[in-house]
Amino acid sequence: MLSKRLLLGTSLTLALTGLGVAQTKQKAKPKSSAMAAKPTGAQLFAAQCAPCHGAKGEGGAGYPKALAGTQTTQELASFVSKTMPPGAKHIAVADASLVAAFMQDAFYSPIAQERNRPARVSLSRLTARQFKSAVADLVGSFRGSATVGAERGLKAQYFKAKRFDQKERVLERTDPQVAFDFGIVGPVPDQFEPHQFSIRWEGSLVAPDTGEYELVVRSDHAVQLWINDNKKSLIDAWIKSGKDTEFRAPIYLLGGRAYPIRLEFSKSTVGVDDTEKKKGKPAPPAFVTLAWKRPHLTDEPIPSRCLVPRSVPETFLVNTPFPPEDRSMGYERSSMVSKAWDEAVTSAALETAQFVASRKWGMDDKVFARTFVERAFRRKLTEPEVERYVTRHFSQAPDTETALKRVVLLALKSPFFLYRENNTASKLALTLWDSLPDEALLKTELATPEAVRAQAEKMLADPRAWSKVREFLLTWLKVDQYPDLAKDKKRFPEFDDAAASDLRTSLELFLENTAWGENSDFRELLLSDKVYLNGRLAKVYGASLPSDAPFQAVSLDGSNRAGVLTQPYMLASLAYFATSDPIHRGVLITRNFLGRVLAPPPIAVTPTPPDLQPKLTTRQRVALQTKPAACNTCHSMINPLGYPLERFDAIGKLRDKENDQPIDATGSYQTRKGTLAKFNGPRELAQFLADSDEVHATFVERLFQFVTKQPIRAYGPKTSLELQKRFVESGFNIKKLLVEIAVVASSPAPTGNSGSGGG
Repeated sequence: MLSKRLLLGTSLTLALTGLGVAQTKQKAKPKSSAMAAKPTGAQLFAAQCAPCHGAKGEGGAGYPKALAGTQTTQELASFVSKTMPPGAKHIAVADASLVAAFMQDAFYSPIAQERNRPARVSLSRLTARQFKSAVADLVGSFRGSATVGAERGLKAQYFKAKRFDQKERVLERTDPQVAFDFGIVGPVPDQFEPHQFSIRWEGSLVAPDTGEYELVVRSDHAVQLWINDNKKSLIDAWIKSGKDTEFRAPIYLLGGRAYPIRLEFSKSTVGVDDTEKKKGKPAPPAFVTLAWKRPHLTDEPIPSRCLVPRSVPETFLVNTPFPPEDRSMGYERSSMVSKAWDEAVTSAALETAQFVASRKWGMDDKVFARTFVERAFRRKLTEPEVERYVTRHFSQAPDTETALKRVVLLALKSPFFLYRENNTASKLALTLWDSLPDEALLKTELATPEAVRAQAEKMLADPRAWSKVREFLLTWLKVDQYPDLAKDKKRFPEFDDAAASDLRTSLELFLENTAWGENSDFRELLLSDKVYLNGRLAKVYGASLPSDAPFQAVSLDGSNRAGVLTQPYMLASLAYFATSDPIHRGVLITRNFLGRVLAPPPIAVTPTPPDLQPKLTTRQRVALQTKPAACNTCHSMINPLGYPLERFDAIGKLRDKENDQPIDATGSYQTRKGTLAKFNGPRELAQFLADSDEVHATFVERLFQFVTKQPIRAYGPKTSLELQKRFVESGFNIKKLLVEIAVVASSPAPTGNSGSGGG
């Protein structure tokens, strides 16, 4: 599939067609002394382009799109001289340069875009993610809290009887995970009767993703599992019938949070004491495994990094589905309210009201109701508000349960909850946590930027901060929607669903340990030679690890691996079923790293199947396919950025040849300053990107807009440059950049740039 063209594209076709016609007519007229003077770019545009595009490039009857983009003057001139007007004869190079220079100054430069289309902080509601997080924390604020800590695994208690009698406890320890095959003996042969013993594992489960999980327990004996509900089990196979040894149950979880978990196992005859009968007889085998299927991935034993030996309070989770958010600008825009969204909010509010009203909260009901509304609104209520939101419901409702339902429903449907509050604490919480401020944050003095900065630094320690940054990174890399990694089994017989699922984990571990590690260095994100592999992936990618090795960082393929773009998951996701794909790899770099604007291709072209040209390399096929002028305008930028990654095949494995030809991994890029950067291979490409101020600026802007849900230009024309400067001065520290973004987003928007609501 052809990549998208530059936004300019057809936006100039009609205007410059008119320019060519006008020039032809002018040749028939005698030249006066006035006409002899060469027209300026502004005059050429006004006379020949404005009829279609508008005097200010705002669009007109002939072409409604406004002129805007990231093209340099040189790129605009080249495009015009090569393609405009359509046909065999194009505008002269000199005239094209004049028009391009005017357009750059009038429409394309950052100053021009700010002048022509000033951004503003829009009135924004909570996104679906923010709504669910806010409700979870609102209800959770009445249940207490517990920190997860750094220790991993589950607390395990081993008993030499079939019941969990503390007098029979033999062993207590922390197990990294639950995946045991005891065989015909006990957990510790000398301390357990192999016919009868029981184990209880408890602690917390950390969910990395938001979505529906499937919990799996495998065992040939009695088991029972509780998650996020200490009274009602999710899986109950305590009394078994038949020979089933695998038990599954779905559960919806919010990512970045911990949930209480308990698993009980008993090897015995449930309900019968037959100890005497079994003495002297061989014991049957026993095994137990606690596994899960994360959203879009395959089954795996729950890894130690997602288990915590300390239990946390339960979390209320809204299960109501919400309609998709508008992501057309690269982040979730929440300025519109659709009927579907309003209906989802109502259903979620009813679901919450039902839950809240069915429980006791350890305080007077009216006191609880008032506190609930105040925490939902992020401020104290006035006396008239107390009457409206609390008191009258208790006086009018037939019973307390109904009154509580009405209070909760009214609070969660109120604009004071659904829309962003202007106080600094609320802005900080939404920016960094996608949630409400807790009591401690609301009480913190945040009157100065220094105080806000200090508080933001503390808030990064909360797992919700990394959860939000993680989502940003996956969105920035265009893998937030889990791309299909199905590959040709004939070419890649070792690459199966389990390997694809492991690759996703590999990328996530890389992102967490580089972007959110001690250094939090953006350059390391682009340059590190580390890849996280387990034993199964090591076999696929040629690393030396035992077959049962857990995930660990290894240096793979020497200097050819350089940062996130050479992570196997990224390369496999930006590839076809059987071949690499320099176009899509180049598009990702062009748009998401360099911040260049690409418009839709003029025509849809199906990629040439490799079988039709079996002697050509992928690079050679792509060059032929994108050679026409209509394609090459964009692909002259895209392809040379994707070619350096041709050293990796469709599963991201290093190669030296393709179709018995050596790999050509040379590439180039003409910067916005007009210099031509050349690179050979992925390491040189990554070094160029790590040093590029275009990449730095794009990353700053993308991160800002993702966490604030607002355009960065709405906070002033100098904000982007100031944040970029601080980013560089911090040593490209991502955490420090996030703190600076939070300081800006928590400050009042510039005069005239704010809607009614926070940013």
